[in-house]
Amino acid sequence: MANDATSTRTTTAPRPPQKRPPGQGAGSTSPTQLRKRRVRRAQLRLTRIDPWSVMKTAFLLSIAFAVVTVVSVFIVWSVLGAAGVWDSINSTIADVLGSEGSGDFDVQNYVGMSRVLGLTMLISAVNVILITAMATLGAFLYNLAAALLGGIEVTLAEESDR
Repeated sequence: MANDATSTRTTTAPRPPQKRPPGQGAGSTSPTQLRKRRVRRAQLRLTRIDPWSVMKTAFLLSIAFAVVTVVSVFIVWSVLGAAGVWDSINSTIADVLGSEGSGDFDVQNYVGMSRVLGLTMLISAVNVILITAMATLGAFLYNLAAALLGGIEVTLAEESDR
């Protein structure tokens, strides 16, 4: 994501003048100087987000989310089948309906793995399109709001041992 910094202020904590003992030149540092930490701060303003970068990133992340969703549904359905849940459901339905009406009933005809994975892939494809579109629209809306209001101000701090 690209950003344009319209205003940058860099401040450094004030340092008192240091007296050097004899024998120490300008390039040497004393142990007390090594212990002091200097903090630099920069205040930046995020005024624009590139919608094309947001779209590419959101697309790749939503594809990854879709793959994770399909794999997790496959694993859950496999575990349910290995645990005997479908046989248990079939026997429960046979007990409720009696022996004459439940001879040909199988719950996997209605919620089998192929149907569930197909529905999961369809929902994941729709989610990829929606997430990508919403993220891109969000970038456009942020750019409009930042043009009116000035953007988000961020303060960055860097600690150095020097």
